[in-house]
Amino acid sequence: MNIFGIGLPEMAVIMVVALLIFGPKKLPEIGRSVGKAIRGFQEASNEFQNEFKREADQIEQAVKTTAELEPKQIEAVKAEQDSAGSSPAT
Repeated sequence: MNIFGIGLPEMAVIMVVALLIFGPKKLPEIGRSVGKAIRGFQEASNEFQNEFKREADQIEQAVKTTAELEPKQIEAVKAEQDSAGSSPAT
């Protein structure tokens, strides 16, 4: 088991040191605080990813729409030029 590059023996040493420093009464409270902080970070990260995906989808849709409209506009301009070129000059 390897979490954040820390193996099981290192994790055990960290827990023992934390238990010695903070004591058994404070350790659950600290664990909850750390858990809430990690959860908040994950939620913010997920929100950022979702926002990024929405923006990317909007840009992709805009590019797709432009790619569909551009040939039609070019044809319209060519048709306009052809009709202007073939009309009799006064």
